[in-house]
Amino acid sequence: MEPILRLQEVNTFYGAVQAHFDLSLDVYPGEITCLLGGNASGKSTAMKVIFGLVRPRTGRVLLGGEDATSWGTPRRVAWGLRSVPEARRLFPFMTVRENLLLGAYLRRDRRQVAKDLERMLDLFPRIGERLNQVAGTLSGGEQQMVAMARALMGNPRILCMDEPTMGLSPLWVDRVLELIQTINRQGTTVFMVEQNARAALQIAHRGCVLRHGVVTLNGTALELLDNPLVESAYLGGKAI
Repeated sequence: MEPILRLQEVNTFYGAVQAHFDLSLDVYPGEITCLLGGNASGKSTAMKVIFGLVRPRTGRVLLGGEDATSWGTPRRVAWGLRSVPEARRLFPFMTVRENLLLGAYLRRDRRQVAKDLERMLDLFPRIGERLNQVAGTLSGGEQQMVAMARALMGNPRILCMDEPTMGLSPLWVDRVLELIQTINRQGTTVFMVEQNARAALQIAHRGCVLRHGVVTLNGTALELLDNPLVESAYLGGKAI
């Protein structure tokens, strides 16, 4: 099986400061892949590289087997990348319905968009009760569900999630992870950047540990969960 997303020996810089050192990463269709690491590990920069917001100095980004390194962000989004950004970044003064429909702004199949909206309300019944509520008045967990549904309204080939459990209560963390699994089982490929290593590995198929821009461990989620080196590789301390 060929990866649907591949980073090949990516070296990324901010001026003279190097953020990635030969970063290589594969995401396979139909799977959940998690990129793990602490603050300043290079996780969020990796997400920016995938979306073309930061260009690597060397290395390649491949989407569906095509070299997308030179593609701009709009072309990558048109290809099928969709983002659930860190801190959700909803339009706070717009309603939940308006936020969801913005996720389908590139689509022209309006009849199917209406059906997908109904599907989102089945998947996220809690936000169905709040369709006409201003998004900024929702709880953090509810906002995360809206952000996920908004991205899914774009009919993604890869759903990219940046710290989906950040700032949530333990109850909401469990609920969001359950929803990510459900979304994946319904056929959506998921790539997630996450600090919560144990939680992410418990739902993922594959994982990669990034420390100071260097991949220190890579393998199946089960291998990483059982690997005693994860604890030392992840911030040099207790990670899981």
